[in-house]
Amino acid sequence: MSSMKILNSLYLVVELSHFSGQGLDLAMAPVDDGIDNLSAARIVLKTSLENSRALASALDNTGQKLEGIKQRLPSLGAAVRHVPRQKCIFVATREHIDCAIRPAAAVLKVYDTIQELQKSLLSHPCSDLSTYLLMVKQLEESLKFLTDNCRLAIQWLEAVLEFLENAVPDDLYIMKVKKSLSILQELQATEKRARLSGGVLCAAFDKLEIEFRRLLTENCIHVVWDFVSSSIGDQASTAPSPLPVAVVQKLQAIIDKLNADDRFEKCMSTYAEIRSSNTRRSFQALDLNYLDLSISEFDDVQDVECYIDQWCKHFQLAIKHVFEIEYKLCSDVFEKNGPDVWMDCFAKIAIQSGILSFLHFGKKITACKNDPIKILKLLDIFAMLENLRVDFNRLFGGPACIEIQTLTRDLIKGVVNGACEVFWELPIQVELQRRSSPSLNGSVPRLVSFITDYCNRLLGDDYKPLLTRVLTIQQSWKEDKYQEELITSQIYCIIKQTGLNLDAWSKAHHDLTLSYLFMMNNHCHLCSLKGTKLGDLMGESWLKAHEQYRDYYMTLFLRESWGKIFNLLSQEGRVLSSPTGGFVGDSVKKRLKSFNEEFDHMYQKQSNWVVPNEDLRLKMCQLAVQAFVPVHRSYLQNYGFQAETDDSPGRHVKYTTQGLETMLSSLFQPKLSKSGTTKQNRFIGKTKDIVTDNFRLTLLAA
Repeated sequence: MSSMKILNSLYLVVELSHFSGQGLDLAMAPVDDGIDNLSAARIVLKTSLENSRALASALDNTGQKLEGIKQRLPSLGAAVRHVPRQKCIFVATREHIDCAIRPAAAVLKVYDTIQELQKSLLSHPCSDLSTYLLMVKQLEESLKFLTDNCRLAIQWLEAVLEFLENAVPDDLYIMKVKKSLSILQELQATEKRARLSGGVLCAAFDKLEIEFRRLLTENCIHVVWDFVSSSIGDQASTAPSPLPVAVVQKLQAIIDKLNADDRFEKCMSTYAEIRSSNTRRSFQALDLNYLDLSISEFDDVQDVECYIDQWCKHFQLAIKHVFEIEYKLCSDVFEKNGPDVWMDCFAKIAIQSGILSFLHFGKKITACKNDPIKILKLLDIFAMLENLRVDFNRLFGGPACIEIQTLTRDLIKGVVNGACEVFWELPIQVELQRRSSPSLNGSVPRLVSFITDYCNRLLGDDYKPLLTRVLTIQQSWKEDKYQEELITSQIYCIIKQTGLNLDAWSKAHHDLTLSYLFMMNNHCHLCSLKGTKLGDLMGESWLKAHEQYRDYYMTLFLRESWGKIFNLLSQEGRVLSSPTGGFVGDSVKKRLKSFNEEFDHMYQKQSNWVVPNEDLRLKMCQLAVQAFVPVHRSYLQNYGFQAETDDSPGRHVKYTTQGLETMLSSLFQPKLSKSGTTKQNRFIGKTKDIVTDNFRLTLLAA
């Protein structure tokens, strides 16, 4: 049924209802109000019906249009089937292309910036380092931005290429996409090429390395030593001050940049090379050639005694005035890289500067042959190492300095064991000297004076604390406890063996008077130790006993030598003469002749004997003059010889009283060379050499 028919039917229903209403109204006339309401309803319904009729008419028109569209659809479908399939594909890939365009545009923009920065980096950083570093940083960031955007654009274009290769047979589009990809890939490799040799970044980093070397070289100042000063603390009067703050900051900035490019090792090697070269120049003024001497070139400590003193002094200077500064500079320059890094750099500087040569020289000293001087030198070395211990541990205590630590431990071990070894063998070696011959002039044997002086030095304030410390360390290594009496007991043994040696040597003299003189001199030497460390150790009773022995042997000597000679002129041996003194008997002349001969012989013999102690020598001469010259004077006067003032006493009186006194007073003088003190000092030096040479031989033979 059509819409129009439906509307007509609805209109008929409305009309029928109108007439039905009228009949109803007539039937129900009494109800007037109800009629008005029905009239209003009729009007509304009629209006609605007219609107519905108009809508039905519109629907009929629409249906006709739809019918026409339906008839045209087959032809439209055929027309759509002829549209190119590529246009649909391009619509599908539009999103990928839009995503690739944004990073590609950024690539073009940043590439221009990179070109400008490359031109700016053709300058040298020395003109303005901070600006140069900033440009390097900007170039690195720009290259990274370029790489990242190229990577992103490439990812989107690769997706487009994959879609096109699977959906479009036309190679023109694919070729264009591939060309774009090739260009982006080339740009993506720009950063990598910049870091390769010859690249712009590599060239910039090379220039920074050159600037790093220049800053170090131009600001290095080596030590100028003050050789006039005797104090280690004042030796380096022109010590190199730390680098200026501005220079340190520049070095740090360069290190940071080179570290980011994995060039830190080369940077640190350059720093160690330049700073170690600077320290070696500082050491050249010290003349350290002796450090290269081999053990065969100095068989014992005496051969290099002067070098040992220099070495102790130079080693302290190296630690306190050279390596201390290098330690601080490494800490400042490489502060941002951490302590492990700058400690490693400092260790390289110390080794390249020659600290191992210092330690090896100390080891050579410990390997020298044993002799008494060696223990003193080893104690000097120990004192120096103790003085440097705190600073040394601070400077070289890190794991990077393990080689230095190992050599130092070996050196300390050699010093301690070497000193203790010589010390424990001293009494035995003194005993072995008993086989040697005594002195021929009756003086104190060189060995005796050497031993007493040696013991005094060991007991002195300089060496006893060191010896105690060394013995304590060695005892601790053996897990034994150090006992205070170790040193004193050993000194007692040394002096005891020395006394036994003196007894043996005195008996070796065939001349009894020389034996008395020998014992007198040695007892005088021992009692003169009063007020010394050795004398205090041995005690007052020991010193007094030697004084008594000294006087006892002096009396025996005078009596057995000059006493017997002057006894020829004594009262008991005289021949009475005339009271006037005018007659001199033959026996008197013979006695005077015998006296002259004996006196000549004794004086000739004793003129080669020595009394080293001046006070004792003066006392002996005075006693001889006081005891014997009056006898001679009395003898001459009693027999009429005028010899007191006569310059020519005659053929019977050979010596005047004054001449006799002069001769007796001149006896026992130490023999001096013509050049005086200088050659005497050389003699003393040779004496020490001879004593220690003999001592060393016995140490080696034990």
